[in-house]
Amino acid sequence: MIEITLQKLTKLKRFINENEFKTIEDEIIFFKELKPKIVSKLIYYNAIYKIEMKKPHGGQRIIKKYLNNELAKLKRFFDNNLEFYKYYRTNSTYLDEKYFVRGKFDIKLSLDTFYFESDHSFSTSHDYKVAKVIANDLIEVYLEDQILNMNKFSRAKSKEIRSSLLKWTASKTSLIELIYSLHAFKAFDDGSSEIKVIVRIFENTFGIDLGDFYHTYLELRNRKNNRTKFLDLLKDSLIKKMEEQEGK
Repeated sequence: MIEITLQKLTKLKRFINENEFKTIEDEIIFFKELKPKIVSKLIYYNAIYKIEMKKPHGGQRIIKKYLNNELAKLKRFFDNNLEFYKYYRTNSTYLDEKYFVRGKFDIKLSLDTFYFESDHSFSTSHDYKVAKVIANDLIEVYLEDQILNMNKFSRAKSKEIRSSLLKWTASKTSLIELIYSLHAFKAFDDGSSEIKVIVRIFENTFGIDLGDFYHTYLELRNRKNNRTKFLDLLKDSLIKKMEEQEGK
């Protein structure tokens, strides 16, 4: 697309150099509306190429941060050219002869350095800026679509994980006994995690509702015999499995 656009611009430049505009209005329309539409495509595809080439390897968090940084660059351009955005977006015309007629530039109108390096037979002081405005709108859509697709992918993966959750087939009381033992051992965050937070995580992980878990814990604590029934069974089961694998 970059190559095709450059070819078309070369032909267009040759045509403009060989043919005079009949009126100032025709020249303004060309440099305010027609040429920027083509140049914006060149800016857009070149920007997308560079964005993709510089995209870091890594997880979604890293790539999303990179894409958001690219969006921030567009925001900075907008902030730095706010007055021109207002002029262009409101279809104002009172500065058109200075902005979009060749050789009519005004040094006081915040000219880009690019203008002084351009071919003045095929450029005005602000036609490139219009192209940049149009291109940035397209780039913004591209970046936001990329981020949106990443978010959709994340939600799809989360849904896939949820749909394939392990099912807790022992009793709820057993799971609560396990949770409280892990909490007492300070297995999570060196013991700083609240029990209710740990319970919610286990509920989400196994797709189970543990109800009034604190009441169940009180019942465990009030047992007269074998308060840690499930933990003892876990220990016995693991030792049995080890012994079987060792051939005892």
